[in-house]
Amino acid sequence: MQSEKMEPVNYYVGIDVGTASVRAALVDQFGTVVAYADQPIQMWAPQPDHYEQSSDDIWSACCTVTKKVIERIDVGHIRGLGFDATCSLVVLDNNFHPLAVNFEGDCNRNIIMWLDHRASDQVRRINETRHSVLCSVGGVMSVEMQPPKLLWMKENLRESCWETAGCFFDLPDFLSWKATGVPARSLCTLVCKWTYSSERGWDDSFWKLIGLEDLVADKYAKIGNEILPPGAPVGNGLTPDAAKDLGLPSGIAVAASLIDAHAGGLGMIGASVKGYNLPCENQPITSRIAVICGTSSCHMGISESPVFVPGVWGPYYSAMVPGFWLNEGGQSATGKLIEHVVQGHSAFPELQAKAAASAQNIYMYLNGHLDLIKKSLPVGFLTVDLHVWPDFHGNRSPLADLTLKGMVVGLTLSQGIDDLALMYLATIQAIALGTRHIVETMETAGHHVNTLFMCGGLSKNPLFVQMHADIMGMPVVLAQEVESVLMGAAILGACASKDFASLKDAMEKMGRVGKIVLPNHKDKRFYDKKYQVFLKLVKHQQEYKTIMQST
Repeated sequence: MQSEKMEPVNYYVGIDVGTASVRAALVDQFGTVVAYADQPIQMWAPQPDHYEQSSDDIWSACCTVTKKVIERIDVGHIRGLGFDATCSLVVLDNNFHPLAVNFEGDCNRNIIMWLDHRASDQVRRINETRHSVLCSVGGVMSVEMQPPKLLWMKENLRESCWETAGCFFDLPDFLSWKATGVPARSLCTLVCKWTYSSERGWDDSFWKLIGLEDLVADKYAKIGNEILPPGAPVGNGLTPDAAKDLGLPSGIAVAASLIDAHAGGLGMIGASVKGYNLPCENQPITSRIAVICGTSSCHMGISESPVFVPGVWGPYYSAMVPGFWLNEGGQSATGKLIEHVVQGHSAFPELQAKAAASAQNIYMYLNGHLDLIKKSLPVGFLTVDLHVWPDFHGNRSPLADLTLKGMVVGLTLSQGIDDLALMYLATIQAIALGTRHIVETMETAGHHVNTLFMCGGLSKNPLFVQMHADIMGMPVVLAQEVESVLMGAAILGACASKDFASLKDAMEKMGRVGKIVLPNHKDKRFYDKKYQVFLKLVKHQQEYKTIMQST
């Protein structure tokens, strides 16, 4: 519990609720992860495009992982607690009890998950209004945001859910409420997913226009009328009941939360890069873009002035880094897509057996197998005749078209492990090409980016990282602590504790650079050609849609 100078060391707990698990980290004031734990959480998919979770199950998992990471520490040295989570929608009744968001009436399933696409008709109608609030979501609202989900509930579960609902929370805000008893919302969640404006507040005309005028009543009490900047202390800190659940001291600081991708950006984008010979050294922080890649991927770019990017969410003021405008691009399926392609291949059982025999996970085995079959060429060149369009779950950015489908060009009759490895490689390249599409669109609109900062589960895969470096033609910076999302959550807790002068101060002192992956510039011509093919794939798909819709 002591530093070299025998001075007390302060600690902070970061809790991250992802799509499939809850994770916690105990982080010291120098940005070192001292302890880590994770716990799976339940997910239900009762019908196509419907994905649900349980707030009780998630809170229970938060308590389990927190108790694990603090079991060997004097809890008196823990100064703050921060949460981040997916932007899923939590529904509670007037007594703050879970309320069913499904036709079965199962109140345990009271969360509509971020990846749920049940509200596709509702979001289409919202976008047809062309209301001015859509300017801050790239011109087109995503089905993953909260207004279409709220409208779906009103139209489909009016009596069982809508009329008895007392509170609608974004999942990160539910967690800070559960910890403090204060129903304040984070500026991050409301601005990014609910159409709240940091400058103008709620827009009554939007909610009335889309048929949700009842939310305007009582000053938006059901969706939030107390808004705090990320990292601000919430209420009087941890309540006695929540402290007992988590195993933490009552009253420690609890921070206003962040969406998980934004926590990942916060955890690494502000790190000092002095001495690494990176293009962003001695450049403003706006020259960096954070790529948070897990089940899906998010691309977080910041600017000193608002930049409006077609098909990219934002600009949002102070939604991630205080004082900067945020644009958020994204891909709806990345880790999920790789898993889908690999596990759906006929050679997957063979892959499992060979990976187990060599004591490797399946992706490390595939990386090694690609090295074996590449011969004298760089690994990436193996897909010269194989191309993938990765939007199997629709396009989030920059086309903002949830109706787009995936595409594979160059299939053969091969079904062996070599073919599986090539499909895996082509899919990773397609995701990286999608990142290039997003970043180039942002640059055309006014961003100036020269360095990628990457975190998330996929950043642990060296092939995934190298393909992004090569296809983007930029260095990729990996954080010293690979769990940058958890670091971001812990930084929130550190800020709320007042141990640091500001959120930016905590970012700079706790975020640290780890490995740097440089691009292979000699391969640029090949990847430029792959990118040309990539853009033609979507052009052809859009033409096919036009033809079919006209018949």
